[in-house]
Amino acid sequence: MLIGEYNLTLDDRGRIIIPSKLRNDLEDSFVMTKGLDGCIFVYPKTEWEEISKKVRSLPLSSKEARAFQRSFYSKAVLTNLDKQGRVLIPQSLRDHSGLVKDGIIVGLDVRAEIWSLEKWQEMDEDLESSYEDNVMTLGGEMLWQTLSISLYFSMKL
Repeated sequence: MLIGEYNLTLDDRGRIIIPSKLRNDLEDSFVMTKGLDGCIFVYPKTEWEEISKKVRSLPLSSKEARAFQRSFYSKAVLTNLDKQGRVLIPQSLRDHSGLVKDGIIVGLDVRAEIWSLEKWQEMDEDLESSYEDNVMTLGGEMLWQTLSISLYFSMKL
């Protein structure tokens, strides 16, 4: 499970170090591609295969689906870590994300996202202010109760 938030720094060659806590879940090889909201999506290869099935199933007759597929797949790169736990981020993905030097990698269960530090700080502010509203909108009272109970017991432990 990919979880947590970790600082990263892009080196002169365009590489970052993937935090050790994320390495095992990313498996031997993983895929990076253009993400939403100005980030880079990072998928373990097994998860990529599941996502790819869904993207492939989009109707070829839809202009929007074809455009999405072109953008999603053309920016994708299958990669792996070097012996020091580093990975090269292609220039096209660095341009898309605005990643120049400092950034953040965030684990989101089945995928991770790489953000420029500036974009993440803006996003994080928005996330904090809308967290409870999003819970109610997406899952209603039942989700909120589940989260509240989980948080209550995690604080007691």
